[in-house]
Amino acid sequence: MLDAIVIGGGHNGLVCANYLAMAGKTVRILERRSIVGGAAVTEEFHPGFRNSVASYTVSLLNPKIIADLELHKNGLEIVHRKVNNFWPHENNDFLAFVVGSDNLKAEVARFSENDARALERYFRDTGLVADLIRDFLLETPPNVGGGLMDIFKAAKFGNRLRKLPLEDERIVLDIFTKSVSDFLDLYFENEFVKGAFAFDGIVGNYADTKTPGSAYVLMHHAFGEVNGEKGVWGHAIGGMGAITQAMSKSATSKGVQIDTDAAVSKVLVRDGQVYGVQLESGETLEAKVVVSNLNPALLYNNLVESKDLPEDFARRMRVYKNGSGTFRMNVALSELPKFTCLETQQRATSDHLTGGIVIGATSAYIDQAYRDSQELGWSKAPIVEMLIPSTLDATLAPKGQHVASLFCQQFDPDVDWDAHRETAADLIIDQVEKYAPGFKQSVLGRQVLSPLDLERTFGLTKGDIMHGNMSLDQMFSTRPLLGHGNYRSPIKGLYMCGAGTHPGGGVTGAPGHNCAREVNRDF
Repeated sequence: MLDAIVIGGGHNGLVCANYLAMAGKTVRILERRSIVGGAAVTEEFHPGFRNSVASYTVSLLNPKIIADLELHKNGLEIVHRKVNNFWPHENNDFLAFVVGSDNLKAEVARFSENDARALERYFRDTGLVADLIRDFLLETPPNVGGGLMDIFKAAKFGNRLRKLPLEDERIVLDIFTKSVSDFLDLYFENEFVKGAFAFDGIVGNYADTKTPGSAYVLMHHAFGEVNGEKGVWGHAIGGMGAITQAMSKSATSKGVQIDTDAAVSKVLVRDGQVYGVQLESGETLEAKVVVSNLNPALLYNNLVESKDLPEDFARRMRVYKNGSGTFRMNVALSELPKFTCLETQQRATSDHLTGGIVIGATSAYIDQAYRDSQELGWSKAPIVEMLIPSTLDATLAPKGQHVASLFCQQFDPDVDWDAHRETAADLIIDQVEKYAPGFKQSVLGRQVLSPLDLERTFGLTKGDIMHGNMSLDQMFSTRPLLGHGNYRSPIKGLYMCGAGTHPGGGVTGAPGHNCAREVNRDF
């Protein structure tokens, strides 16, 4: 009998398996697809063109995990974007989040001197909360109904907050309760400056900028670092698959067995205790522990029989909130896009094409896109974040040609996407064309992933890249559900290590790390 089976070979499953193996356990990973890595994979989508298919950028991957798993020794190389992001405007100007605080102040001052002065306070306040979050990323949340240890954890968290001055306590409360629009109003006045910051509040969050709790979603995208530098974004050479391939190498070197094309159909439970899994092939595998890297809704509604769960738990998991409104495309390009704003503005350089290029410059644009999607299923003027990773990584495309990721927001996950996939994809291409004439003609091939395709391919229920809404009722001790925020399920021996647990979505590795620690404590 195995010590542990991990369902799902995504990055958190790989991290969890690594730490379990480091503790001397026999571990087997079962991955449904023919390639390991979950949503963090690099694949050829057009002859000669490779790209990160779903997850697409690096910042949140925890440095402790990088070091513990020796990912750099296993082939991982991360380079920085030369510009973090820039926003083309309809008047052919643009706002860029350039690297370096003085450079950023000068850029923002073009739009508002007051906002440029407010940057220092804004980054001081968000940095304070980011440091608080970092302190608890690799901690197991206090579990409601737990024992003495959970009381101590709650006290530790409360004491950290009580030590803050009242003004800082207000900032923490703002981040966790306010809308991103209300939060940004505390600092900025210019519509383009506020719109640029507001974008992170709706990434993977099917909501408008006025939705309470969206300020935390902004914060969730701000606590990362790359190569020891906080608040920057990077690219893994070879794409996001380079991360999970390095994790896979690290795991197999520790004796972990990784099976692909091994879809699990059922978690086996006897007398309230897990004892293994059944594969779609009919094969049964037994283990002392089963760890799920799946979306909690997928685990409890599809793989676990409701009779094996407490009635209230099963009832609540049936309405677990999913749906991030995300639509993904990868395109092969004959040449670099020629954005009009970069062609006409003297301050523009080629470095701008290494960053995220965001079409959706104001909160009004973002909110209109959301309203459209509520009425039509998708927005008439889509929000598009384009990355061109081949500007930093020559391994992804033939010489002189390029690949681009189009990461798009505000698409209703409940639409019949089999019927409307190509309509939405054409609309996205047309929207980029408005800002970069000639883009449409340069597209040699494209890969289209609607919310439904993301669910079918990667198990992202309703296309939810976060494995569940990052709302107050599904965060920290309540992620995925109050009473089970400690990576343990109601079934003895069944654990959760995916993004549906604390601290949530993104390629962090933290849920896998934390879950393994709890398994090792129990066994």
